[in-house]
Amino acid sequence: MLTDDLNSFYDVVVVGGGAAGLNGALMLARSRRSVVVIDAGQPRNAPADGVHGLLARDGMPPAELLERGREEVRSYGGAVVAGTVTTIDRPLTGFTVRLADGRTVSARRLLITTGVVDELPEIHGLHERWGRDVIHCPYCHGWEVRDRAIGVLASSPMVAHQALLFRQLSDDVTVFSHTVELTPQDRERLQARDIRVIDGTVTGLRIDDDRITGVVLADGAVVPRDVVTVQSRAVARAGFLTEVGLTTIEHPMGMGTYVVADQTGKSSVPGVYLAGNISDLGAQVGAAAAAGALAGARINADLVEEETAAAVADVVRV
Repeated sequence: MLTDDLNSFYDVVVVGGGAAGLNGALMLARSRRSVVVIDAGQPRNAPADGVHGLLARDGMPPAELLERGREEVRSYGGAVVAGTVTTIDRPLTGFTVRLADGRTVSARRLLITTGVVDELPEIHGLHERWGRDVIHCPYCHGWEVRDRAIGVLASSPMVAHQALLFRQLSDDVTVFSHTVELTPQDRERLQARDIRVIDGTVTGLRIDDDRITGVVLADGAVVPRDVVTVQSRAVARAGFLTEVGLTTIEHPMGMGTYVVADQTGKSSVPGVYLAGNISDLGAQVGAAAAAGALAGARINADLVEEETAAAVADVVRV
């Protein structure tokens, strides 16, 4: 549970309580930094039954993984607080973070790990079945849908790549071109792997007994399918960062929007670090957690250098 009190000042405020934020906070707390994680409670993977591809934790329910992470952060003196950050200001030194309920907290450094929101095509049934039998990632969910009848709904030019990945998991894969114009090369590649292509607009999913049974086309035809995969558009949760000078850009592969950071999580704004999907749209849970750990370590090193420079200056003045 998110029950900790919010103090007025911390070395580091972490905005976002997913794998990246919690692992960053863990590294900082273990370095004896005062740190708080502010979490809005909207994890991207909440609809999923389990986290997959995460060594020693494969299949663990997402909520359980996060609760274990919170307990670990708290065990080293870190705090985890429920709240939604609305704005961030830059006074003469540090940052002031304002929450939707009016609370404020100051920090020397920020770690932003708010992730993304998945935007789906407006097709009947997609949102309702998202994370269940409407999926997007062969590495996150592919094993669970192996050998089933899979429909790949085209939503970006990357559809052929996506279909070929799912073909590794099932002999029965069909691509629905929907509103995407497949190139002749893509059609050739798909045909070579026995992947059928059905042209025409998709209007919805047929759902019977709480499961997908088919894909409905504009002409009324229903193509039997057990699972539908679609590439969502990932949009970074970053609107509150504009006041500090950070904005999103379009991903070069059309995956969505993100905020640029270097490999250690350092952004273009001094003192602001990023980790997880907000800066890496393709990061799974393990990669996001690793990025959070790296950013946490980099922030601690940054603070050490600042403190050392101040100590040297004090000695010189004396």
